[in-house]
Amino acid sequence: MDQIEIVVAHPERATLRVGGVFLKIDIDPGRTDIEVEAMALAPIPTPEILWRNPPVLALAAVRGAALGRLGQPSTASAAAWAAAGATVRQLHDAPLPPWSGRSPEDLAAELDRECGWILANDVLPAKLVTRNRQIAEEVIRPWRSAFIHGDLQIDHVFVVGDEVTGIIDWSEAGRGDPHYDLAVLTVGHPQHLDDVLAGYGVDLDVDVIRAWWSVRGLLGIRWLVEHGYDPFAAGSEVDALRARM
Repeated sequence: MDQIEIVVAHPERATLRVGGVFLKIDIDPGRTDIEVEAMALAPIPTPEILWRNPPVLALAAVRGAALGRLGQPSTASAAAWAAAGATVRQLHDAPLPPWSGRSPEDLAAELDRECGWILANDVLPAKLVTRNRQIAEEVIRPWRSAFIHGDLQIDHVFVVGDEVTGIIDWSEAGRGDPHYDLAVLTVGHPQHLDDVLAGYGVDLDVDVIRAWWSVRGLLGIRWLVEHGYDPFAAGSEVDALRARM
């Protein structure tokens, strides 16, 4: 019998691994609905769905290893990063999913709310929050919606050599700014942004990608604190905000 590995666990969700099977448990069936439908619609490699018995979704493990981990140097080649960019481009070129996404107006309101919480609770210095909120203003504009993954963290992209073998964790997928996916992928490894863009093959606004780095940091702080994670851990949200200074 394989050991049970706890991949992630907090009051809203948990993911367990038993051998080559991942068991995802989510108290919100709507997130799982999105994950299942997004994987069915995405024209790129995704995990095989073995079965679903709410609140549990069973997925087969994806071949290969993650592109990297936050807070650690990536050992993946430049070609692997470029392959990730090319794969994300395929997703962004696909037909839009039927459900709606966040609007620029929604984003502006969310940023103001989260910045207010950070300052009211003395989590970060006001100068750091104010500067990153100013940078974040760059993304508060109309954007061309694409089919985005929505949480394209580096450890959600799996590769074998220079081939992307699968992208996991689709519960945040929907319509959104394509710059956002590339920002989430590279926020902890900005030195690989050029590789990703080379593989993506279409000019995107690098300043907007960098502004999304600030957005990602500001929006993530409260969630991390309230769910028992350390926003000051190496490579996480606070590091990303400090880098923008």
